[in-house]
Amino acid sequence: MIERIAVVGAGTMGNGIAHVAAQFGKRVTLVDVDADALERARATIATNLDRQIKKGVLEAAAKSATLGRIETHTDVARAAAQAELVIEAVPERPDLKYRVVEAVDAAAGPDTIIATNTSSISITEIAARTKRPDRVIGMHFMNPVPVMHLVEVIRGLATSDATTSAVLELSGELGKTAVEVNDFPGFVSNRVLMPMINEAVFALMEGVADARSIDTVMKLGMNHPLGPLELADLIGLDPCLSILEVLHRDLGDDRYRPCPLLRKHVAAGWLGRKTRRGFHVYD
Repeated sequence: MIERIAVVGAGTMGNGIAHVAAQFGKRVTLVDVDADALERARATIATNLDRQIKKGVLEAAAKSATLGRIETHTDVARAAAQAELVIEAVPERPDLKYRVVEAVDAAAGPDTIIATNTSSISITEIAARTKRPDRVIGMHFMNPVPVMHLVEVIRGLATSDATTSAVLELSGELGKTAVEVNDFPGFVSNRVLMPMINEAVFALMEGVADARSIDTVMKLGMNHPLGPLELADLIGLDPCLSILEVLHRDLGDDRYRPCPLLRKHVAAGWLGRKTRRGFHVYD
């Protein structure tokens, strides 16, 4: 049973993973090179715990217990050396993920499992940059992590049965439903989701309808809880673009070609909710 987890990256996904792991009794070290990011992450976790308490999902006493199980650190090597599992949750840039995984591999004990929260990058390619490819696996959590129940567990070419079993078991302990998938670009979730989002952006660019109308059609007509443009804003337009670029490059199919309007929004810094402007404007 895995009890000690390090999460590398204190952004939206990293703080959500740390929150859930600590909530379910694991000892967590949240790591980021930016000390301010770690402070913001703790504040976000505290706010989200308050939200769970207000909704009756969590007892009030659980807040201090959860926060007490999370320590923060700026030293990746030190955190990795003490962990049974290290989950990489840095932005969706292959060069950055490779550097983090290489640093973790060099510092972690021989039995430590390295998981990557990548949305689309090859697990096999990430694992090949380590000396333990059999102990490297994908754990693709959904955003927001404390709310969403799914984890895609992705086996690389060399991932062992023992590593997969340990991560599937841990996912259940964290209150998640784990679905095991194979290592293909975008896995299942983003291979299906991103073309829908991309097509909605094309419809917006071509003047088929405005953003609110496109989202309303999908919510009321298809019973989606969020429209595709709202969902893109929630995910972040920059990771949406990165995932589409991986799908387009690695599958070689123009149906995954990112819409020029998506590229334009990212270039403008209109990245969605986190910048208060994407396809919609947020107060």
